Amino acid sequence: MGPFWDHVLKYRKASLERPQKIMFLKYEDLKRDPRGQVKKLAEFMGRPFKFGDEDSVDKMVWRCSLERLKNLDVKKGTGRSSLTGIGIPKASFFRLGVVGDWKNHFTEEMADRLDQLTSMKLQGSGLHLD
Repeated sequence: MGPFWDHVLKYRKASLERPQKIMFLKYEDLKRDPRGQVKKLAEFMGRPFKFGDEDSVDKMVWRCSLERLKNLDVKKGTGRSSLTGIGIPKASFFRLGVVGDWKNHFTEEMADRLDQLTSMKLQGSGLHLD
């Protein structure tokens, strides 16, 4: 593993070099326009929705929504996941799903530092994170 920004910039660069193979999506864009992003993703995968088939688009958005996923039976209960090897509570895998919620878990000083670091790391890349 490495710094978050290195991974993001590498994938973004690869998506620009090979747009037919790598699609770069930002969570903020998915939250802002879920229907449009689902349509783009389906097209990218070679499985576009039929023209006018908005019901299927809506169903896909609903099936992938955090509200739905948080309420799946597998999420209920107090069990722990062995996925990580350290037994993290199942409830830990989903947070609020709100853009910018990370700021509620940081002090103002920490948030300012992260913003500065992000700006420095992404400078000149043309990429902006909301």
